Amino acid sequence: MLTGFADLSVYLVEPSAVQGRIIANRLGQHGVRSIEQFDSAGAMFDKLRERPPSLVISALYLPDMPGTELVRRLRADPATEHTPFILVSSETRPQVLDPVRQSGVCGILPKPFTEAQLDTALRTTLDYLDTDATIDVDVADLEALTVLVVDDSASARRFIRRVFENLGVRNFHEAENGVQAVTVLADTMVDLVVTDYNMPEMDGRGLVDYIRTKSWQNSVPILMVTSESDEGRLAAIEEAGVSGICDKPFNPDTVKTLLTKILRND
Repeated sequence: MLTGFADLSVYLVEPSAVQGRIIANRLGQHGVRSIEQFDSAGAMFDKLRERPPSLVISALYLPDMPGTELVRRLRADPATEHTPFILVSSETRPQVLDPVRQSGVCGILPKPFTEAQLDTALRTTLDYLDTDATIDVDVADLEALTVLVVDDSASARRFIRRVFENLGVRNFHEAENGVQAVTVLADTMVDLVVTDYNMPEMDGRGLVDYIRTKSWQNSVPILMVTSESDEGRLAAIEEAGVSGICDKPFNPDTVKTLLTKILRND
């Protein structure tokens, strides 16, 4: 069991030697002791087959493949599909970053990043790896909880499930979009809906509207997980009746707070 940053083993993929040293130094200042650097994704994958790390941190633009492809390959291999991933990039375009967000990652850090941003990403990593996480409620309640996870990305659904499984949740249903979720909700009682915002056929806002106005489960708590940055849209989501909004990358602390509130009927 990992108890702190010092227990993390990090593979850092950064083609720039200067940037690599800067990031490694920042990690060291946070107490990370085991850091192995690679200048390409291929070199990292060769070593990963021998000894998997606790965490992979990568730049977006690499000489042999983009960081989006690197994380896609991690998620496509059953041996590494749950390996935590943090992207470090100066890229800000949503169309470039969204594939990384959708893959289930512990953080997307800008260049340069602050101490607080790095600390949050590393703490999210520890939470994700903590298979014996606890919250201040009866464990039996968590084992009886049924969660519906709605996201068009299979990787994102696996990431979300892993976070809930770490807390003791065992019962899940999945849907790729709002239309499928409506079908599930028609005849299956759930205790919590965790949904993405941007999805085909029926998006998260449409699903929330349906649940609150048409479903027989109109009071079920809803956690919206989204990379949406438009303040107007986020305000509309809150007004529609969500119980909480969590950014992509997914923050386990938000889940703990929401689950505690649900199970205490606050």
